[in-house]
Formats: sequence, C-alpha cells, structure tokens
Amino acid sequence: MNQEAILESIKKVREISKKRKFPQSFDLIINLTQLDIKNPNDKIDLFVILNHPKGKTPKICALVGSELESKAKIFDKVINKDEFPQYQKDIKKVKKLAREYDYFIAQANLMGEIAAAFGKGLGTVGKMPNPKAGCIVPPVIPKLDPIKEKLNKTIRLLTKDQLIIKSIIGKEDMKDEEIAENIQTAYSALLHALPKEMNNLKSVFIKLTMSPSVEITDKGPVLHKKIEEPKENEKDTGKENKGS
Repeated sequence: MNQEAILESIKKVREISKKRKFPQSFDLIINLTQLDIKNPNDKIDLFVILNHPKGKTPKICALVGSELESKAKIFDKVINKDEFPQYQKDIKKVKKLAREYDYFIAQANLMGEIAAAFGKGLGTVGKMPNPKAGCIVPPVIPKLDPIKEKLNKTIRLLTKDQLIIKSIIGKEDMKDEEIAENIQTAYSALLHALPKEMNNLKSVFIKLTMSPSVEITDKGPVLHKKIEEPKENEKDTGKENKGS
C-alpha cells in the first residue's frame, strides 16, 4: 500500500471530522472478497504487533498460580488458582470478566484448570488465553512487563460471519506518521495471511469514531459517508461484500 496515499487519507479524515470533547479512535476497515467464511482455511484470525501503541490501553487479567502472582500485579486483575473454583461454579461471573477485560494471561501449567473454570465463559467470545498473542506464559519467567508492553501494541484481525475486518489502529492525538505506520503494518500482515493475497482484498477504509469513512486508494483518498455492511445472503457464501 502506498504510504503517501495513507498519509493523505489520514489528513482527509482529520479535515472532515468534527472536533469532539475526547480523542477519537482511528478505525481501520478492510473489505475482503473471494473467500468462503464457512471454510476454516479462509477464516482470518491474526494477532498483529503494531509499530506504535494503538492509543487504547487494553485491560488485562492474569490467571496464575503462586509462582507468578506477585509478578502479575502489573496487570489490571490477578486471579489466583485458589479462586478458580469460584468461577467454575458461576458462569455469570466468568461472562462478566469476559466483558470487562480484553486479554487473559494464563500460566501454562494451569491451562487444564483454567479451561475447566473459564472455558465456557471465555471461549464462546474468543477471550481464552491465546498462544498466538503470547498470552500463555511459563511458571518461571523473569518478568511479565514485555508481555504487557506487547499487548499494548497488539490488534486482532478477525473475520466473523462477514467478509470484513475492523480494528482500532490508533488515536486522534497520535502523529499522522505513527498512524500510517500502524496501518501499513496491519495491512502487510493481513495481506500475507490471505490465501490469494491481493486478490482477496477489495477495499481499505479509515475513519474516526464519529466521522465519515475515507477509502485509501493509490489515486488519493475517497470520501464515503457510510460503509455498507455485506448483505445477509452474502455473509457466508464467499461472494464479494458490498463495501463502499
């Protein structure tokens, strides 16, 4: 993707966006094509480490034993294995955790117990500790700070039941160059993960939380007031979606 085109598109988004009382997020939206969502080989589930923190600090919960309990206090919440039975008996409590936290760190040798206590509540929403994101750690590790720092820059590019990927890529108060680098990194990672690479990419948009969307093209930014979602009969068929 042309870096100059990305920067021009970022500037266009800023130009058309009304000033808000809070720093809005920059969202990356990518429309895909020629994929069959029902085919596991065509599904995308990719964790990407960006060049710069995306601006929104993720909330992290650690599920650990006594070996890591002290070191895990750098995270937003720590649940010791002695507390696991409480959650195993109360699915509502687990679902509440899933709503409150973005990532879950797990001590590797406790994964069996973690699956039993938290699997039903976290697994259904894709929040189980994921080795792809570096969220499963050994019981003996010097420190957990690098994992926290990495997750601050990690996004998840995921197709669900539509041929579209959406992710926060930065914040309004970041430099244009930092947002552009994040977009380029995410785009390149996704491109290499797609089975047909460029042939699976239909269009790429960026927008602020409450702004119209701008399509990034090699000919320059194209303003769109709305990104249309795929039609109901196109969600699972692998047909092109009708993104603007």
